[in-house]
Order: sequence, then C-alpha cells, then structure tokens
Amino acid sequence: MITAATFDYLNLLSRNNNREWFQQNKPLYEKVRGDYEAFVADLIPEISMIDPSIGMPGVKDCVFRIYRDVRFSHDKSPYKTQFGAFIGKGGRKTTGVGYYIHVEPGKSFAAGGVYQPQPDVLKLLRSEIYFNSKEFRTIISEPSFVKMFEKLDDFDKMKLAPKDFPADFPDIDLLKYKSYIVSREFTDEEVTDNGFRQKLMTTFGAMLPFHEFLKRAMSNG
Repeated sequence: MITAATFDYLNLLSRNNNREWFQQNKPLYEKVRGDYEAFVADLIPEISMIDPSIGMPGVKDCVFRIYRDVRFSHDKSPYKTQFGAFIGKGGRKTTGVGYYIHVEPGKSFAAGGVYQPQPDVLKLLRSEIYFNSKEFRTIISEPSFVKMFEKLDDFDKMKLAPKDFPADFPDIDLLKYKSYIVSREFTDEEVTDNGFRQKLMTTFGAMLPFHEFLKRAMSNG
C-alpha cells in the first residue's frame, strides 16, 4: 500500500532536490521506494491475469529510476519528484502496450496504450485505424470508456493530416495522434486509500478493448 509517507518524502525532495540532501535522507528514500515497489509487485500478477500478453515482468524492470537525465535539460535538478512504473512485456523498456502508474503529489495518474512509438510502429497503428476506423471509434466512444478516460490524450496530436494517408479521410482526426494513450487522474487521498489497487485494476480493465486493438495493429508488422 502507498501511504502518506510517500507523498511527504516527495514533497521534501521537491524542496531539496540536491545530492547532499538526497544522500543524507537515503534511508527514507529506500523505505518509500520499497513501499512503491511492493505495491507494483502486487499489481503485476493481477494485471497479467486480465492481460496475459504482458507475462510476468520483474518489478525492477518495471519501476523507473529516480535519477533524471539532465544532459539536454535546462532543469539540472538531479532527481525526479515522482515514482513511476510501466508494466508491460519486458517492463519499462517495452515498445508495446502496457500499463503505467504515476505517483506524485497532486499529479498522480494511471495510463495505458502506446506512448510515442517509432515511425514504423506508428504507421502500423494508423493503418489499422484507417482500415477499421468504425471499430476503433466504437471502442473509444463506448460510454464506460468515455466515463473512465473521457478521450484519447492529445498532448502531441498533429494539426495536419499525416503523410501517406488521404487528408479527406472522414476519420482523419483519429490518425493525427503520435501517441495512442488514455489516462485517469487520482487524488492523493485516493492513492493512499485501501481501495486504490482495486480502482487501478478497474481502470486497467477498462483499457482492454483499446489495448487489444493496438496489439492487433502492431502484430501486422
């Protein structure tokens, strides 16, 4: 279970994002990270039961490191101020469909789908949608799906039609995404509640028809 101690630590880290403070408080970091990893460890077999295609990836393979890559960033803060894990076949390094859990004060969420795939994979996804747009729109318009996620995340959606597809295609809006993902936000109180894991599983279960469509598309490569 994720407790308020996790948010307390992350809030402290955001105010003291430097190596000296981090090293002085390493035992506290190891405690809350251990709690998060234990939570993810319990989730993996449950997700595998509803989506056997992910297999049983190891916890260490799913949880992201807390160290930031600052080489090309103006922000030189050395540490992330959240915990994240991507549960999919092969863990966080997979290029396929998976389930993401993000824990951050005031910004926690669960997500799923395919995030910024390589051009060849993105073309497979768009092609599948192009030839089966009615099926895909039915999936993402299902009332229970809309209630859970509202719509596909469109943070990187293109303004113009992608090349290789006719601009006058009636469902061209469905081909403009660079990522095919959905997400649902959670409050800090929800994350630390005893029922959070069940809420996550309900959320991930609602993604299954969407994921099956994406997996079918990628299998055509």
